[in-house]
Amino acid sequence: MNPHYQLLADRRQQDLPARAKAIRRNVLRMAMGSGQGYVGQGLGVADVLAALYFGEIRYDAKDPEWAERDRFLLSTGHYSIALFGALAEAGVLPLDELDTYGADGSRLEMSTLESTPGVELTGGSLAHGLGVGCGLALGLRLAGSSSRVFVLLSDGELQEGATWEAAMFAPYHALGNLTALIDVNRTQADGDLGAVLEVEPVAERLRSFGWWAIDVDGNDVRAVSEALRDAGAQGGVPRALVCHTRLGSGVPFIMERERAHFVRVDDDEWGRAMAQLEEGA
Repeated sequence: MNPHYQLLADRRQQDLPARAKAIRRNVLRMAMGSGQGYVGQGLGVADVLAALYFGEIRYDAKDPEWAERDRFLLSTGHYSIALFGALAEAGVLPLDELDTYGADGSRLEMSTLESTPGVELTGGSLAHGLGVGCGLALGLRLAGSSSRVFVLLSDGELQEGATWEAAMFAPYHALGNLTALIDVNRTQADGDLGAVLEVEPVAERLRSFGWWAIDVDGNDVRAVSEALRDAGAQGGVPRALVCHTRLGSGVPFIMERERAHFVRVDDDEWGRAMAQLEEGA
């Protein structure tokens, strides 16, 4: 067996809930260091990233540029705190580097940069990730590569036309090597998603474009892992997991905040957040 594929087989034996909790721990560690951040989103998508990095995608922690790796694109660049937490748990980034999150000169900025190991897409402006993912998936197929492309985007990005142009492009070109993971937390900077512009039913709309799409509890890591396996069995069409998540999942103190799109709390409250995470199942 190719040693890189053996690494994937070994990771699949890992305890996914424990990995998700470790990613959440890393998210809080970064937030405690900087005093602020997109913590709610980081905690909310921890299960999705655990299912991906420890049960699905091919990568080599020692060689992030390995040519046969699967590509993961974080379209929602401000979710960087979640991706950095996953990359540190996966061994791509040193754990100690998490303490530099958001600091001047750090590789770990509040929006992703391609100069960071393990990061494939510079993020910031929304609605570009799926289009980039389509082009990358088509290019990999034309090159004869077996690598797959996974794109994490948000429900808020579905309010932008560029996302739907990409959604039409993918089935037209039969991009069976493309999987979209849509974080539906129904919260954006301007408030509740439905008060700005409703996007549901997301899965139904994608299926009408020619996608294979299902709804899944994005805070159930085993359910996400199973859905990824089901998606992998679909041939010749792009796949989408509509992942319904809750901001701050795993930390009730943050889940209960009225506004949790961008979190700032008093210094002593980060300890309370970490204690709640460790006390949880």
